Amino acid sequence: MTQYAPNPPQQAPAKPSNGLGTAGFVLGLIGLLFSFIPLIGVVAWPLVILGIIFSAIGISKATKGRATNKGLAIAGLVVSVVGLVVCILWVAVWNNAVDDINEEANREVVIVYEITGDAPSADVTYTTFGDSMTTNQETVAELPWRKEVTTTGIVKDGQLIVTTGADGGSVTCKLTVDGKEVKSATASGAFAMATCDSI
Repeated sequence: MTQYAPNPPQQAPAKPSNGLGTAGFVLGLIGLLFSFIPLIGVVAWPLVILGIIFSAIGISKATKGRATNKGLAIAGLVVSVVGLVVCILWVAVWNNAVDDINEEANREVVIVYEITGDAPSADVTYTTFGDSMTTNQETVAELPWRKEVTTTGIVKDGQLIVTTGADGGSVTCKLTVDGKEVKSATASGAFAMATCDSI
């Protein structure tokens, strides 16, 4: 009687490993959504980069037959790359904005303070706002009066206050910033005050 060796037990086929492709899609999608939000979008950088890596590994595994979600891994790679592009565009926008701010801050502006009128005397206070704030006071015995100040900074403004003396008369102040008249005002009488500012 012939005896046959028992058939060896069949091994169950290995389950497809779809975790990395799925993780790449989820990370890429979340990163893409965050990438559109200013400031908070910095969180998107690691998410989309990890999404690209995991999706690429998932595509490789699916190509070798060790995963079955190649389509999802490809979608993860696409959304991750789009998210990365949005992040890079935001960096370009921010860098451009910073350059514009620095250029404006370093740009020189001339502020002109002027007073005219028939008042025999006047007290003048003029303030310049720029990289630093400076305030000057003068007693003017003869009109017209004029001062030019050059300043730099993000804020480039001025303020001019003129007050007549006890003898009265009239005064008119005028403030010009960067070649444009921004304010003028007139006052008359004893201890009358005229104020011009660009704030």
